[in-house]
Amino acid sequence: MDEFDFVVVGAGSSGAPIVDRLTASGRHSVLLLEAGPDDNTNRWLSIPLGFAKTFLDPNVNWKFATQPEAELGGRRVYWPRGKVVGGSSAINGMVYVRGLASDYDRWRQMGNQGWSFDDCLPYFKRLEAYPGGASDLHGGDGPVKITQDEYRNEIGETFLAACAEVGLPSIADFNGRGEEGSGLYHATVSDGRRVSTGRAYLAPARRRSNCRVVTGALVERINVADGRATGVTYRKDGQTVTVQARCEVVVSAGAVGSPQLLQLSGIGPAALLGGFGIPVVRDLAGVGENLQDHWGVRSTYRTWWRLTVNDDINLYHRRLSAMVEYALLRTGPLTASPAFAGAFVRLMPQSDEPDTQLHFFPWSTDRIDRGPHKFSGFTILTNQSRPESRGHIRISSPDPAAPPAIVANYLSSDLDRQATVAGVKFVRLLARTTALSRILTEELLPGVEAWSDEDFLDHARKEGQSAYHPVGTCRMGSDAGAVVDARLRVHGIAGLRVADASIMPILVSGNTNAACMMIGEKAADLILADAR
Repeated sequence: MDEFDFVVVGAGSSGAPIVDRLTASGRHSVLLLEAGPDDNTNRWLSIPLGFAKTFLDPNVNWKFATQPEAELGGRRVYWPRGKVVGGSSAINGMVYVRGLASDYDRWRQMGNQGWSFDDCLPYFKRLEAYPGGASDLHGGDGPVKITQDEYRNEIGETFLAACAEVGLPSIADFNGRGEEGSGLYHATVSDGRRVSTGRAYLAPARRRSNCRVVTGALVERINVADGRATGVTYRKDGQTVTVQARCEVVVSAGAVGSPQLLQLSGIGPAALLGGFGIPVVRDLAGVGENLQDHWGVRSTYRTWWRLTVNDDINLYHRRLSAMVEYALLRTGPLTASPAFAGAFVRLMPQSDEPDTQLHFFPWSTDRIDRGPHKFSGFTILTNQSRPESRGHIRISSPDPAAPPAIVANYLSSDLDRQATVAGVKFVRLLARTTALSRILTEELLPGVEAWSDEDFLDHARKEGQSAYHPVGTCRMGSDAGAVVDARLRVHGIAGLRVADASIMPILVSGNTNAACMMIGEKAADLILADAR
């Protein structure tokens, strides 16, 4: 039986940084298990605009979906999640946003010592290779190359002009302590290529003799003896393999995979586990609970201005030009992240900081798998930053290959409904500015017939979508509903940690990839400190 000091489950946004840091000294042996393939098996994983090609690809995407959602008329909501080295950082929208400083301060106020913004800032700085170099708020020589302005076009500039017209200040860097305004997003893109954690962290780690990476390995359970995690059992190529962990098992399978694996291993709500005949190792009621996600609502417009990505793809000469430019120079439309500009705004009267995020997409579509519209179009997506609605993730079968039952409970809070309507109305206001109205020929969504709050809410229910930011299902805390403590150790099980989006007690006010990489960086320090 193979033995390693550490066994890490999941090669995603948090797992990859952990493996890199644990193997750096050469003192510890680490096995990394990833259910998906290597990230060099699909060329679209490295091309920023290639996100559309991986959005529905079952080879690199778990393709989860929620159960029928009560507030959405029974709709099931699609949840793409990375099933590949790099995890969701290999297929996401590449926006690098930390959220507000107050998000992390709330984590600390909930009793999680060491997780305030000032506590987390050194780990953000450690991971960053930020444009302009190191500063009080940013790192300059980290493994993750971050850029701004690799791709922009005049359509996006018009969106920013509309924001200025309604009084939003221009923000040069959203990754400060949290300000209201509009600007260009930073992105995990460098030299025209996506910077996933597989590329940033695992590529150097895999050159070390003390690092072993096994892909195509579906972990079936964590093995526990006498209250301590001793290793894991996984399935690869039809064979079942058990490995030992001399020090710790670290679960970094994400907000969906981590609670699912804990439950399959007998760690979770006793009643749920008993219903599937799974012996209860530790009755932890909070495993799979506290699910949070951002609910995104699109406003889509047709324009006469042929400067959109729709035109770059639909017009043969533009498509050919983009391909040649990318092949020769690594520039042009193929380097575009889905949203290169956006805004954070305060819309609710009770808010004293930004409560809504906007993403500007220089393209439009009904469904990504159908490609862009055949005409020039763009989209503005809005989502409430800090939703109150809570859902859960629970196993649906004792079979590890069966997807879990996901219930997000979108829009189940009255505040969430009000904030969502406010966001859609704000986008309508932007569309009425001189800057944007001069280039519009038609409002496709929600459509000019939508005027009342009820109309906008109906649109949000029918056309809204996940912003793909699920968190919270193995919540950090010290109360009865918490799953891990402030050092990310699973309550009641020695030698077992969870480190990924699932440990967030509250969803951050923005895209989650930056926070997940920070969690991985900080978790590595906690693990090494305890190992010493």
